[in-house]
Amino acid sequence: MQQFLNYIAGEHRPARAGGWLDSVNPATGDVWAQVPDSDVDDLEDAVRSARAAYDDSDWRTVPMAVRAARLRSWADAVEASADWLGEIETRDNGRPLNETQHTQIPGAAMQMRYLAGLAETIVGDTIDVRPSAFAYTVWEPVGVCALIIPWNGPLPLFFAKATAALAAGNAIIVKPAQQASAGILAATRLFDELDIPPGMVQVVSGRGSTVGDAISSHRGIGKISFTGSTETGRRIIDRAAGNVKNLLLELGGKSPNIVFADADLDRAAAGASAGIFTPNAGQACVAGSRILVEESVYDDFVERLRVRAGGIQVGDPLDPGTGMGPIATAGQFKAVQSYVELGRSEGASLVTGGRVGADVVSSTSLEHGYFVEPTLFATRDNSLRVSQEEIFGPVAVAIPFRSEDEAIMIANDTPYGLAAGLWTGDVGRAHRLARRLDAGSVWVNTYKALHWAVPFGGHKESGTGGTANGPTALREWMDAKSVVLDLS
Repeated sequence: MQQFLNYIAGEHRPARAGGWLDSVNPATGDVWAQVPDSDVDDLEDAVRSARAAYDDSDWRTVPMAVRAARLRSWADAVEASADWLGEIETRDNGRPLNETQHTQIPGAAMQMRYLAGLAETIVGDTIDVRPSAFAYTVWEPVGVCALIIPWNGPLPLFFAKATAALAAGNAIIVKPAQQASAGILAATRLFDELDIPPGMVQVVSGRGSTVGDAISSHRGIGKISFTGSTETGRRIIDRAAGNVKNLLLELGGKSPNIVFADADLDRAAAGASAGIFTPNAGQACVAGSRILVEESVYDDFVERLRVRAGGIQVGDPLDPGTGMGPIATAGQFKAVQSYVELGRSEGASLVTGGRVGADVVSSTSLEHGYFVEPTLFATRDNSLRVSQEEIFGPVAVAIPFRSEDEAIMIANDTPYGLAAGLWTGDVGRAHRLARRLDAGSVWVNTYKALHWAVPFGGHKESGTGGTANGPTALREWMDAKSVVLDLS
């Protein structure tokens, strides 16, 4: 049994009241670690420390090149720690070790270096308003920002958000998901050896109903960045309304992945399968969970998906041969199970999958794990709950269409607007449909092509429209100020 500690004022501490939350290994169902069950007093300590560090340290006043260099040193430390941090992340939320150690954390270090470099590009504008006046703009940090991190990808999201906020000059308070806090808490050990002033980074674990709610309404926090469900996003909006807090919300999705008959069907099948039957069991906001297929190739394509889904090895995330790990939490496991049963009861045809728990794995050591087989339903009805609601698991529906207009109608017929995929050999069609799709990201002849240099954000109920990546990403963490000088 391991215990991980909060990080407040440069110190590793338990919760003030001494409470602990259990962290469950989703592959086995066993408690493997504990994290602090913090309360409002712990958050108050963190806010005071962050404010003092923001006001008194040199972080805002050092040359931008120095700030960027310090953050690049953090990125180097993260990359060097990929092995031990990746294993903690895998035990904590079930994402396969091959991905955490060799893809996610090294990729996060590259993103951190990119974001650190943006600190050296912060510039304002000069504005010619009249001959006797000089006007200009400056970009300034918000001050104290809060980062609320989800359980499906804690470490990479923490590293990216924290680097961007720090590069912009802010002090930050990080609230990891109560179900998967261990990796982020462990990663705070790296700050002990870095030239980032104590107090600029605080990490406070705890329940969303205590620490999360307190962050949302706290007047000492100027901005909140949240990635997670639309339901929780609404809760944050409601609680932050009292002080008109600045919010950057990246919420849920029910993304369409559209396949036309003129596409390379082998590539499209591989991309559609990878878009939902991911190593972390479809627990991604951009999961391509609605696979729309032109009717003339529908049966052929559904069969290709069935074969691919059946070839995915579900099992121990510590095993290098595992293609898909478990669902991250017991609550989400139950939710995914209920959607599998709902799909059957709604009348969708089960093409493949549907088994859960011990029926999916052969090892007795995993019989209490939260495993779900890659599952595909076929239906013509986009109004079914399994076609409309975010399942957040390895469950997809395949829906036929006859024309471009019908494909767009089905694709946009959802409250969400986060991402969309499009597979076609017609470049004109690709451009036409990319414009018509209600989504913050559209991928053509590929899927989930995320990159830190490309802006990312959601439309409709998928977010507030801010862009987390790209060359202007730091502006999400800054306020613009206009200055006008009368020269007469």
